Amino acid sequence: MATSTTGSTLLQPLSNAVRLPVDQVNFVVCQLFALLAAIWFRTYLHSSKTSPFIRHVVATLLGLYLALFCFGWYALHFVIQSGISYYIMIIIGVENMHKYCFVFALGYLTVCQITRVYIFDYGQYSADFSGPMMIITQKITSLAFEIHDGMFRKNEDLTPSQRCLAVRRMPSLLEYLSYNCNFMGILAGPLCSYKDYITFIEGRSYQLQQSEANGKEDTKYEQTDPSPNIAVAQKLLICGLSLLFHMTITKTLPVEYNIDDNFRATASWPVRFFYLYVSLMAARPKYYFAWTLADAINNAAGFGFRGYDKNGVTRWDLISNLRIQQIEFSTSFKMFLDNWNIQTALWLKRVCYERATFSPTIQTFILSAIWHGVYPGYYLTFLTGVLMTLAARAIRNNIRHYFVESPAVKLCYDIITWMATQVAISYTVVPFVLLSVKPSFTFYSSCYFCLHIASILVLLVFPLKRTQKGSKTHESVQPVWSKKLEEENLLQKNNYSTTNNSFSQKQEITCRYQALKQ
Repeated sequence: MATSTTGSTLLQPLSNAVRLPVDQVNFVVCQLFALLAAIWFRTYLHSSKTSPFIRHVVATLLGLYLALFCFGWYALHFVIQSGISYYIMIIIGVENMHKYCFVFALGYLTVCQITRVYIFDYGQYSADFSGPMMIITQKITSLAFEIHDGMFRKNEDLTPSQRCLAVRRMPSLLEYLSYNCNFMGILAGPLCSYKDYITFIEGRSYQLQQSEANGKEDTKYEQTDPSPNIAVAQKLLICGLSLLFHMTITKTLPVEYNIDDNFRATASWPVRFFYLYVSLMAARPKYYFAWTLADAINNAAGFGFRGYDKNGVTRWDLISNLRIQQIEFSTSFKMFLDNWNIQTALWLKRVCYERATFSPTIQTFILSAIWHGVYPGYYLTFLTGVLMTLAARAIRNNIRHYFVESPAVKLCYDIITWMATQVAISYTVVPFVLLSVKPSFTFYSSCYFCLHIASILVLLVFPLKRTQKGSKTHESVQPVWSKKLEEENLLQKNNYSTTNNSFSQKQEITCRYQALKQ
């Protein structure tokens, strides 16, 4: 079924030539334009040559232009959603604005998704305007919570990560629009913290802080900005390979074949599960392409520097959204989700899991489903994900320690858990790809809901560790976006100076060092 585009049709001849929908061609071409603009931005509008005001204005105008080219006047939704959210922050006040911003931004996104799905374009994977709105919703809600933490809550009531991300002053309207709609992230993100973005725009010195054995900080300042060229080239190579894989192999392994009547009737169970795995693996490169290209664009502009590794090599993964090797070789459900859509996982953790007063895992999966959209398949996937996550956690907590003593035994355990994880992930996300209820239930019923039943049995047999009430309620049951991921993102802050004077800088260093020790 053909889909109509809401954006420019200037590239329709190219769309016909490559046999892709024009909205997808617009997206790719605009991202490539953004890559070139990012190089120009870093070279000619460097913070040492240009004021933050000019950098904010240019970044915002370029972003809105790209949105207008891709989505036509639907791009006004980005400005409307951001503008009303900013107005809410101003008139409601810091005590309750995070709640109002959260409800409004998520509600506005949901209304747009309902309109897009059930009125215009049901079942079509197109580069529509709701995609960028999902990222803007993350930014609006994240910043609202960060301002609430920084300007209302007491410092001692904050977790280490909340304390370090807290925003201590209300942003101007220009800063707010620039953060939400800049050209580097308006089409595909990823989410970044407001503090990191402002640090980048204002061009504060790159900073390397090395923790010595005695706990003191050895702070060094770079005389010149580290070059992102190698990191950008590597990420573009990954983009090229992912796109090639998607254009050639993915189409030969459709996920829909899992519910083909003839296939289900004739294929053996091992064959069916093997095809389930390879078909879902083949569906991932389009995400690898889009997210890695978005990361490369930010890096090309000079945004995304995370410091140096132990060998002194620069790291440009401050806002990276995935780690492909860890995804493909995951040996647990948790490991897979820790490395997939990383910034969204952190957003869910910071705005929901850490703040939930009951059933944080269930609440977080429900929020994730609502944020992703209104297709029934999303809800089936995330409800199944709750079962899988709890069952995998129970097995890991009760069994894993028996298999880590001997290297040979641990290798066998890792191989078995890799196979089980890949099948469980594929089984879980089938409805996410099929979208509708009927084909999703056709798939699950053809498998006799085997992994659902197995997960329930696991939860009945193996006990889950209980959480303790109080300030450390969620310490013993860590979410799938684990504490390790959060600690890495705290560590990355050590490589940026996010303060304007020596006193506040020293305070920030102390805060982050203590957070890492915890």
